[in-house]
Amino acid sequence: MAAKEEEHWVDAARRGDRAAFRHLVEAHTCALFTVCVRITRDAALAEDAVQEALFSAYRHLANFDGRSAFKTWLHRIAVNAALEQLRRRHGEEINGSDLGGSDDEEDFLLSRVAESPSPGQHARGAEIHRRVDAELARMTVIERTAFVMRHAEGQSLNDISQTLSINTSACKQAIFRAVRKLRGALQPLR
Repeated sequence: MAAKEEEHWVDAARRGDRAAFRHLVEAHTCALFTVCVRITRDAALAEDAVQEALFSAYRHLANFDGRSAFKTWLHRIAVNAALEQLRRRHGEEINGSDLGGSDDEEDFLLSRVAESPSPGQHARGAEIHRRVDAELARMTVIERTAFVMRHAEGQSLNDISQTLSINTSACKQAIFRAVRKLRGALQPLR
């Protein structure tokens, strides 16, 4: 959805147009579910988080000030809802106290996409996906969430830091550790 078009729908929804809010929901639900399932590692928790996020967004739409894109604001709500689902259901402590490591942030590509993958490339891609999925499951919630927000959602370090209530340095460290862990998991495939 183009920024101007989204702005129109947000303005209409803020004025009480339920159809406009429904349009925004339809435009963003799949992306919200994707980020929530990557964080929670559980489809049912992700569904609950998305529902909670959309309800919260609807209730607090008047508080959306437009300083960030609506998508960014909505994703931040969804990430917080996913983290809250983990707190409620699993009793996981989610904070920045276990953060350590290097300040260096590195770009990371999980795989390359071939136009017509061969059966061997397809099998290798499946193995990469399996290893990445297993490694994401072993990461701390902070590492996994920071990595997903940065590399899957394209969020800024500042937005991630604010969402996770950690400083930018700790955010960079969490992303760096996640990347290092994924590289280690994928090293045997080189």
